[in-house]
Amino acid sequence: MAQPSTLNRSLELAGTLPALMVAADRVAATVIQGVHGRRRVGQGDAFWQYRPYRDGDSAGRIDWRQSARSRHLFVRETEWEAAASVWLWRDASPSMHYASLRGIDTKAVRAELITLALASLLADASERVALLGSGLRPSSGRLAVRRIAEALFDEDREAGRVPLPSLPPIVPLPAYGSIVLVSDWLDPLDRIEAVIRHYASSGVRGHLVQVLDPAEEDLPFDGHVKFEGLEAEGEHTVRRVETVRTAYGARLAAQKEGLQRLARPAGWTVHLHRTDRTPQTVLLSLYLAMADLRRLSVA
Repeated sequence: MAQPSTLNRSLELAGTLPALMVAADRVAATVIQGVHGRRRVGQGDAFWQYRPYRDGDSAGRIDWRQSARSRHLFVRETEWEAAASVWLWRDASPSMHYASLRGIDTKAVRAELITLALASLLADASERVALLGSGLRPSSGRLAVRRIAEALFDEDREAGRVPLPSLPPIVPLPAYGSIVLVSDWLDPLDRIEAVIRHYASSGVRGHLVQVLDPAEEDLPFDGHVKFEGLEAEGEHTVRRVETVRTAYGARLAAQKEGLQRLARPAGWTVHLHRTDRTPQTVLLSLYLAMADLRRLSVA
């Protein structure tokens, strides 16, 4: 991310989507509460877990009995607060820092743009959002977007010293929460399946966004080409690229079909995006999917 211009672009992108989509998501969120028998009644909902007190938390939320057992302050987090939240993640591993053409974003920049734009839309609709694995409490409003942007910046800065993994972290999430994972999803399908199985088994609704560079889809090269891996895969030379284009296309198609096959039984959705195309289209598709009541399951 990490440039302020990326955040500004994401905020502008969110603002270009029809206001109807924001309203549709709010309607969906209201119905979700009814489907699962949840009422927004402050702190009276079912207890889910204790978590450390953070700056910005109200002192009235501190559980003094639990806090008295250690040197730290703890807050009670309710099931509703956690379940009505959306966790976001974007892949910033070395292989995402690729762009085949001048004037288009790298996959990493585009993934970050989509993630922040979605965070902006959800936060403006009063949804609670947080960055998966950051430890930040889901929150709403412009401050939530700023916190996610800052967390992404911190991750990118850390990636300069230690490469970030290409798959999302496996952490506990409450049932009926939502998760949006943005990556190129070119890892082996069995590793991706483990991620989906973990979250789906907890009742988490999920959405996968696959971001690819146009060269990764079309393999437009000809003749003698040397390919260099961005994650220590080494080099591979193809003497006549045009002779492997068909087989390559079949392999990529199989990967995409594999994603759909893994997501379908869990009720998850998959959205495809190329970095040489406008991000509004995939963001709109994703937003519609998140508001589609037919995808909800009754607890």
